[in-house]
Amino acid sequence: MLSQPHHHQNPFPFFAVDAAFSEEQCATLEQLFLQDSTWQHRDGAFYRCSLREVTDEIPATFHHEILARMREITGLPLVERFMVTAQRMQPGHVIGIHSDRPLLGYEIARLVLQLNKNWQAEHGGVLELFASPEGEATFKVNPEYNKAFGFLLHAASYHGVTEVTQPRQTVVFNFWHVANTPELEAHIKALFANLHFSELPAALDPIAAAAEASLPEEVTYRAGTAAVALQRWGYDAATVVNGYQYSAGLDSNDTHDAETYAAVRLADWMAYLYRDSFNLARWKILRDELAGMERFTRLLPTWQLCLPEWG
Repeated sequence: MLSQPHHHQNPFPFFAVDAAFSEEQCATLEQLFLQDSTWQHRDGAFYRCSLREVTDEIPATFHHEILARMREITGLPLVERFMVTAQRMQPGHVIGIHSDRPLLGYEIARLVLQLNKNWQAEHGGVLELFASPEGEATFKVNPEYNKAFGFLLHAASYHGVTEVTQPRQTVVFNFWHVANTPELEAHIKALFANLHFSELPAALDPIAAAAEASLPEEVTYRAGTAAVALQRWGYDAATVVNGYQYSAGLDSNDTHDAETYAAVRLADWMAYLYRDSFNLARWKILRDELAGMERFTRLLPTWQLCLPEWG
C-alpha cells in the first residue's frame, strides 16, 4: 500500500504514487460509486462535482493500514479520526483554484486516489498544482487509475481540477493532526464565547489604544483575543497586559516566571488558531518552547489539547 512514494517540494510539498493500492482494495473502493441516493451535488461556478461521505463503508483494517502508512510518509502525529469522501465529476464539471488551509479543527493531510480506467488526455480532469492563485500550473497529476496524490494542507497549497469530458471518480482520504482536532475547536470556541474586549482590565487601555493607532487591525484584534484568554484563565492585569504586548509583537515576554511564560504563549496560540488557521511550523515552535515544562493546573485542559502527549 502506497509503496515508493515520489516526494516533491514545488510548488508545495506533496507526494505521488503510481500504483497506490492492491487490485482488491481498488475493487472495494470502486463499489463506493454504485450508490445513487446520497450524493450531494455542488453546482457553483467555482466548484462543480458530486460528493458522498463513505467513511463508514471503509473496512476497519483498511482504515488502520492506510492511517499507519500516512503516518510513515508524512512523519506527522495523525490521530485515529478518519474521513473518506467519494467524489464524482460529470462532463462539464470543474474545480477552480483554491487552497484548503487547515482552519481550526480541520484536517491536516489529504490523500486523493484516482479510479479512472482507460483515462485519455482528452478526458480532462487533471489535478493541477499552483504556486499562486494567479499563476500557471507548475505540476500536473493525471487522473489515471490507482494513482494517488498526497499533500499537507496549508495556506499556499493551491490546486484545482480541469474540466472533465468523461466521468471522473476520486476517493479522498482526510487525516487530522493530533494538535488540531474537533475537540480543540470546541474548546477554543467555548473559551472565546461572547467575546468582548470591554472585559479586559483598564491597565491595558492606553497600551491597546497606542497599538491600534500604529498596527494593523488583524494584529491588535489577535492580541486582544490573547488577552481575553489570559483574563478568562484568571490571570492578573499585569499578565494580561504582557500577553497583549507579546501577541502584538511589542514585547518578547522574557520573564523568569515559568507559568507566565507558558500562559502567554498558549494564549497567543489560542488567539492565532481562533483568528487564522493551524500552522504546522508555528505549532512546532510552540512545542519546542514549552517542551519539558511543568503543566500548570489552570492551563492543563488547553495544554493537553494543544500539545498532547504522543507516542
